[in-house]
Amino acid sequence: LPSHLRHLVTDAEAFLGPSPEHPWYAGAVLLAGRGGTVALHRPIGMAVRYRAYDEETDTGVEFPAGEQIPMAEDTVFDLASVSKLFTSILAVQQMERGGLELEAKVASYLPDFARAGKQDITIRQLLTHTSGFRAWIPLYSAPTYEEKLQLIWNEAPVSPPGTAYLYSDLNLISLQLVLERITGRSLDVLLRDEITAPLGLRRTRYNPPASWRPKISATEDARPPWSGLDRGLVWGEVHDENAFSLGGVAGHAGVFSDAWDLAVLGRTLLNGGVYGRARIMEPESVELMFTDFNTAFPGDEHGLGFELYQHWYMGAMATPRSAGHTGFTGTSLVLDPTTDSFLVVLGNSVHPVRSWRSGSAPRVAAANHLARAVPVRPVRGRAAWFSGMAVSATATLTLPPLDTSSSGGARLRCALWWDTEPGADVLVLEAAADGGTTWQPVPFTTNRRGEDPRQHSSGSVTGWSGRVWHRLTADLPAARRLALRWRYTMDRRYVGRGAYVDGLRVDAADGVLFDEARPADAARVEAVGWTPSAD
Repeated sequence: LPSHLRHLVTDAEAFLGPSPEHPWYAGAVLLAGRGGTVALHRPIGMAVRYRAYDEETDTGVEFPAGEQIPMAEDTVFDLASVSKLFTSILAVQQMERGGLELEAKVASYLPDFARAGKQDITIRQLLTHTSGFRAWIPLYSAPTYEEKLQLIWNEAPVSPPGTAYLYSDLNLISLQLVLERITGRSLDVLLRDEITAPLGLRRTRYNPPASWRPKISATEDARPPWSGLDRGLVWGEVHDENAFSLGGVAGHAGVFSDAWDLAVLGRTLLNGGVYGRARIMEPESVELMFTDFNTAFPGDEHGLGFELYQHWYMGAMATPRSAGHTGFTGTSLVLDPTTDSFLVVLGNSVHPVRSWRSGSAPRVAAANHLARAVPVRPVRGRAAWFSGMAVSATATLTLPPLDTSSSGGARLRCALWWDTEPGADVLVLEAAADGGTTWQPVPFTTNRRGEDPRQHSSGSVTGWSGRVWHRLTADLPAARRLALRWRYTMDRRYVGRGAYVDGLRVDAADGVLFDEARPADAARVEAVGWTPSAD
């Protein structure tokens, strides 16, 4: 394996131990690739380890060693909310065929849905979680299917439709009801007919048969008070209480799959809706699913069913076009159309109990390593300066003091590449007229081929730059001993792909003051945190 992918596996294995108090998961299956190549497919840890959870000691009660089951490449997982992606794809397929309108009122398909102030909620608002529904309600508390429907019909929005983002399982459950109404087929049949059969996904379905159980990763010892239902060890059945109460088939949860099948689905979408000879949707529909409909709610970017640009689990793979989803059981899928890369992390993080899981650190670590494995080639020569991707760090790249006091002034030229967590991780160009004590930002201009020049009056950049090189120019202040540096500051949470600087050169009217291409000048650069990198 390439070194960055070896590190991906090593970091993932570290989460099999306390992180910090309990393992993040008992095991996982990792799959990473780019284009048509699967570069990594690796099982780690155990698919089935615990038979119960002891709440008094906060420990897992393990099966005897001979009854525990290790992860395998084809281990099947309860996808939890990653199931929402399948429901969303089914909805967009119906839009292609004219059976469903994106801006239509949900109540035009389900008249009872109009109750309790929901008459104006649209299909788009269900898909983008802007309907106003609260996060969930305990449908499992209603004994019959009809009574569960009544709970949905009588549920009032907590905010007017379209005015706020609030992630809710009820959105995709409602969409399920719409799809079943307009097609006359149940959701599990739709999944089989429209997605899994055409793509040959043999390990993706609702309600896996009992014969699959030895190949399925176990989830939780589900009992009150942490679970709404008293079920004991959930293994081979859907973990989500509402999906379980709906017979295992629900728009928000219930799909079981393995890493390979999810990778095929991901490649299908990155290919524009086609895999091999099977086309399940048109390229324009995929583009629509990856389009941000939530521009009014920065930080909650969302396509149709797909979350977009979410560093909290996409890590350095996050771009404005990166799409994906997570599942409560420890699952995730990330697709990056910019680099044509895909990442599947399937973990059993609620095994033996949901309270052991916290955050998305394994997902972020895996995404960071895969993003780092996609090279950024220098503009010239064999290496460019790379900032690194460490959290809670400051990296500086400092030129030697230069005399910029000539009457014609001095100008910095270089190539610049950046992709950072927006607003949190910032790259600043700074100068100190006293040789390096008092630093001030230096405004600069960047120019990307085919676009108008962009002014950076703050002397800084942050966020997304298209993952391409930009030409940079900056007029420098006049000083006898001007120190010049790049300072990249990263916060403690997430990082982007980082920053690169190449071809540093400072010209004055009377000659070249600094040229990185000259070995003597390059040797005088002081790098703290920055390293020469060929990729």
